[in-house]
Amino acid sequence: MIKKLLIANRGEIAVRIIRACAEMGITSVAVYTDADRHGLHVKKADESYSIGPDSLSGYLNVHRMVNMARTAGCDAIHPGYGFLSENPEFARVCADRGIQFVGPDSKVISRMGDKVAAREAMIEAGVPVIPGSEGNLSDVEEAVSLARDIGYPVMLKATNGGGGRGIRRCDDEASLRRNYDRVRSEATKAFGSTEIFMEKAIVNPRHIEAQILADRHGNVIHLYERDCSIQRRHQKLVEIAPSPQLSPEQREYVGELAVRAARAVGYENAGTVEFLMDADDSFYFMEMNTRLQVEHPVTEMITGVDIVQEQIRIAAGEPLRYSQDQISCRGFAIEFRVNAEDPKNDFLPSFGRITRYFAPGGPGVRTDGAIYTGYHIPPHYDSMCAKLIVWALDWESLIPRARRALNDMGVYGVKTTIPYHLEILDSEAFRKGSFDTGYVDAHPELTQYSVRRPTRELAAVIAAAISAHKGL
Repeated sequence: MIKKLLIANRGEIAVRIIRACAEMGITSVAVYTDADRHGLHVKKADESYSIGPDSLSGYLNVHRMVNMARTAGCDAIHPGYGFLSENPEFARVCADRGIQFVGPDSKVISRMGDKVAAREAMIEAGVPVIPGSEGNLSDVEEAVSLARDIGYPVMLKATNGGGGRGIRRCDDEASLRRNYDRVRSEATKAFGSTEIFMEKAIVNPRHIEAQILADRHGNVIHLYERDCSIQRRHQKLVEIAPSPQLSPEQREYVGELAVRAARAVGYENAGTVEFLMDADDSFYFMEMNTRLQVEHPVTEMITGVDIVQEQIRIAAGEPLRYSQDQISCRGFAIEFRVNAEDPKNDFLPSFGRITRYFAPGGPGVRTDGAIYTGYHIPPHYDSMCAKLIVWALDWESLIPRARRALNDMGVYGVKTTIPYHLEILDSEAFRKGSFDTGYVDAHPELTQYSVRRPTRELAAVIAAAISAHKGL
């Protein structure tokens, strides 16, 4: 078993991994930059080390991270998500230096990170894919010709893309010609490659993803699916497990497809196979994320499986502790990404000091975060500051429990997406379990909530005013 593990990440996911290590008796090692010196992951880890003053380069430097693990006496590295988590070079250097990478092999990361290669692997395995180009596009004229064949709208996508970047929808030839060089430029800036490909655009699909676990002994299982259809600009806002929009037969089918996809590429560790479901209820492979997902807690809530601990056991060479028939799905879980953003101002980031923080509690409520009263949310990273996860035995019970938990949660000093999530819960379409990736754009009224100063915050303001008056 792994004895000492370095977490090559920060924030809430670093705290999540530290907690898993604590339960497994593994020494946890955190890293931080100057911007993260007072981060909760630094406070909670058994050991912590600086990786330099720059807020980003330290987390993105492969050799510095591996050298730090060696210096600290670690035998493994967990990449979390983001940063180096899907960097095949990172996994390769870890292997070369005798450090166990908690994730799949570098060759698998590379293959599935190449969207064209991933499509080819799925076609070979018999997993349905969206109609599109057979490989990378050579020029705009090839793109125009192909679009005429498959029909508009189409999507131009960066071959090495991810996270909603390097992707544009084109509704006609003019927009295709206009966006072609733009997507190539975005792909170069974000991913260091000009390669792009094309797919038929599935208008307002449902975004369904399946969680898989696979070990080096040939065992592969799925942990059911998540519905990630509530998105804004290809970024997920709310995630649900299992999907309230799927029948039992569809649930079984998408799980089988995910297992088939994982076996086709010799996958090992935790991964997510993402699908788009069209209006005719057909599923199409979109991509495979070769890492832990932000939304993994909802799967943990409905299955009882600690995915992070299973990742570590798999990396240590242990066989899966579960067979597929031992995995059951109980109830529904929902995750809200609590972002430091102002929904009323086009979701503008709202970084700064948290003056007060109250975590919600009660039955079926879990909070994954790295914030506390007095913490300064730095402007250098993603705006997500916490995740609120709520479980209930059925969909009808989940909605009021989730509303209660959101109302219990207090993050003051910065604007957050909490009131926006409350509006979603009050939406009739959402309550009926009927939504797709066009939901946010179709409901602009969700940002028209009234802002009310919290009672505690108002009392503090009044007390400060009285105190100031007395001092005059």
